[in-house]
Amino acid sequence: MPKKYVALFVILILASAAVGYRLLQASSNSPAPTDAQPSQKSVAEAGPTADLAALATVLGNYRKIIVLLADEQNLSEAERQTATTVGQALFHDKLEQEAKLGDQLDNLVQSSGTARFQQMDSLLNYIESDPNLFDADRLAFRELLRSLQRSVARDSSLQAIKLHKRIGEDLDALAEIERQYEREISQIFSRFDTRAIVLKREKWEDYLAKLNTRYKREQILKDFGVITPYPKLPRDEGNKEIFGYQMAPKTVALTFDDGPHSQYTEEIVAILKQYNVPATFFQVGRNLGTLDAKGNVRLGPNAKISRKLMADGYALGNHSYSHIQLSKQTGDALKAEINNTDVLLQAVDKQRQPLFRFPYGARNKEGMQALSAAKLRSVMWNIDSLDWADPVPSSIADRVLRSVDKEGRGIILFHDIHERTIKALPLILDRLVAEGYRFAGWDGSDYSAKGEDPVAATKTITTGYADSWAIVIGINDYAKWPKLQYAVNDADSMRQILLDKFGFAPERVLTLKNGEATRNGILAAFHDKLAHGGLKKNDRVFVFFAGHGATRKLSSGRDIGYIIPVDADPEGTATDAIPMTEIQNIAESLAAKHVFFVMDACYSGLGLTRGASNSFLRENAKRLGRQMLTAGGADQLVADGGPGGHSIFTWTLLQGLNGKSDLNGDGLITATELAAYVAPAVAGVSAQTPAFGSLPGSEGGDFVFELPADTEFLSAGTSQLGGDAIALNQKLDATRPTTPPVEAGKALAVAAVTVKDLQGKERTLAPPPLVSSSTRQLAQRANDRGLQLYKEKHYAEAEQQFTEALKLRPDFALAANNLGFVYYRQEKYVEAARWFENTIKADPSRAIAYLNLGDAYAKSGDREKANKAYRTYLALAPKGPAAPYVQKQLDTGGT
Repeated sequence: MPKKYVALFVILILASAAVGYRLLQASSNSPAPTDAQPSQKSVAEAGPTADLAALATVLGNYRKIIVLLADEQNLSEAERQTATTVGQALFHDKLEQEAKLGDQLDNLVQSSGTARFQQMDSLLNYIESDPNLFDADRLAFRELLRSLQRSVARDSSLQAIKLHKRIGEDLDALAEIERQYEREISQIFSRFDTRAIVLKREKWEDYLAKLNTRYKREQILKDFGVITPYPKLPRDEGNKEIFGYQMAPKTVALTFDDGPHSQYTEEIVAILKQYNVPATFFQVGRNLGTLDAKGNVRLGPNAKISRKLMADGYALGNHSYSHIQLSKQTGDALKAEINNTDVLLQAVDKQRQPLFRFPYGARNKEGMQALSAAKLRSVMWNIDSLDWADPVPSSIADRVLRSVDKEGRGIILFHDIHERTIKALPLILDRLVAEGYRFAGWDGSDYSAKGEDPVAATKTITTGYADSWAIVIGINDYAKWPKLQYAVNDADSMRQILLDKFGFAPERVLTLKNGEATRNGILAAFHDKLAHGGLKKNDRVFVFFAGHGATRKLSSGRDIGYIIPVDADPEGTATDAIPMTEIQNIAESLAAKHVFFVMDACYSGLGLTRGASNSFLRENAKRLGRQMLTAGGADQLVADGGPGGHSIFTWTLLQGLNGKSDLNGDGLITATELAAYVAPAVAGVSAQTPAFGSLPGSEGGDFVFELPADTEFLSAGTSQLGGDAIALNQKLDATRPTTPPVEAGKALAVAAVTVKDLQGKERTLAPPPLVSSSTRQLAQRANDRGLQLYKEKHYAEAEQQFTEALKLRPDFALAANNLGFVYYRQEKYVEAARWFENTIKADPSRAIAYLNLGDAYAKSGDREKANKAYRTYLALAPKGPAAPYVQKQLDTGGT
């Protein structure tokens, strides 16, 4: 049989075997498709007892099954199984709707009066001749017609007899349609009575092409709570034993045992790449594949991970076949543990390194001799992370760092099979990088640290930041300058985002508002509270000023800019205001590593140095940074009237800090990226031209904000932006640099933008390319983008991002809940319930998911399931914020 008819026969087989199937609980109450529905006229004539929306559901489910199974031969076994499972659910819902319609039509036939025949005539007219139906569509109604024929047969009236004959002719035509597609007959079929179904010459391919314009397999599966994940991403020296104490001073080598792991190895590598750190992976043979009795190799799926490791330049070592204690093994059993894994490693890549690590470090003389015969070298360690025993990442990091301090050099033992290792590793590398340790990799004959700079190519995170400080100033109530409306609110929001999102300690965020922001008060904040308050060389300082700015032309012709304190006199700017030259001096005097000034005021004449270079990827951990972003230039008015009581500049700045300025998608926002987002966006919606550059004393360092992972589970209590904010954000986003799609394991360039520097000249900002990231990191970023889009009510785009997160990480409970709530917000309650159920499977303790599930079931009319979910919510969160609402739902039944 031609494969293209598989889908049709699957439907027929399902129909014949319907009695044997158990009805699935997940039935679709999706809105009826808008195409191929009975016309409004025919629906009206069908009478109030015939729910013709169910007719459209029958057709819709029938079509979806065809789309799901149309090209089975091109699906993997797992995809076929998934499609079949969902297809069965659709089929059983089709049966339920047919049974419902059959009962309604039976009641209609048994009613008195001739109007019943007019209603049945309208139904048959739709099935026989509606122009939106393909011949193949009509096969969906065969069981319904048979049921109607049986009901009509019990009526002996003349009209009933004629109707019985007409239905019989329709069923004959359907049988012919079935044969047409089965045998692909080319000749024209015999004409039937015009009252019956008239056959056409439609090809199955045409019908399928039409369906594919209306339904997508991925969407059908997603509606049923299924997302197909992306495939996992998958690279003689004698027998002298290698020890950690042989390393050069302040040199360490990272080693990872017991992999490859299907998930965690990839995440370890992503971190190593961010720091440009080499490592050796000692792999267990049974994780790679098997050997039969004849020595034939059969590699398993994890071998792809090993190949990728070697392709990326990491060394692969042998860690025995089954990880047993080799000091207790002898003879052939001992040799097999060593040699079998070596055969598997060479099958992975002939260039595997001749390194071996004894499980538990347990070796004996015979084992060493076996290694020598195999031309392998034993690698020991002198710093043990104990990550296999310690469940606390910070404790693991502390242990390793204390050992490194004591030893001063060495080989560090980790395992790439524990999630806690992933969390501990950045803590360890940040400290080692900051203290100037070099990282050694296997060079083919020994461990050596290449390159001159141990900090080279480290990731642009807050490496070395100890404490975070901020001075936040907002002035509305000027004594002698025009009063402002939005500056204090801007300052309050900036303080809040520093505290809530970026973890600044409240006692280190110095806030001056209105009367507090005198000239002396502002200068005292810098000189006394900040400079003498414990500021250290590895700290960072963020300064935000919202108020008036001014520009004054000196006798030399040079412009000089000022920030205006609350007590300044317009006639005494030179003495009452604070010149930017003094701000520059303050910036140079501060001990902090990075200082970033953001001025929501307009002025020029800053007289500053050229902008920072783009070398922070390599040098940011040690280079000083003194940077400034201003709202605009001289003679430009700050544009107030932004959403939420903010200026346009500060609103845009807040959007950037909430994630939109993470232009390369790495979870980090540098001052350069913030300027690259804010400057063109503000210039695009106002008459301001923000400027960005470096202050004197800057050495090219770039201030960095590290975005926290957004952990919000969407619910009815989630706030969304108002219409004015959404409208402005749409305009801002229209100016955003185009960023290529993020792909796991690839470095992607980010579009450069042109902005004004602090001298009014044009300069190009080119944010760094994205470094390689793990699927877990990419999934989190997709979820975070989805949350932003949801809050702006871009539901289709939000759904796409949450879907992407689940493709990358199928067990991501947060993204599953959020996808469900996007469905809920669009009133697709049955589909929403499926995703809330998926959330609970992944995280059974998540109370908010039960609340959402209860609401979804209540909206879809299933009070029993709704109440069960509500009761579970109360059990998990008896004093939760939604507890009164849930109790009311239980008490009143939703009325």
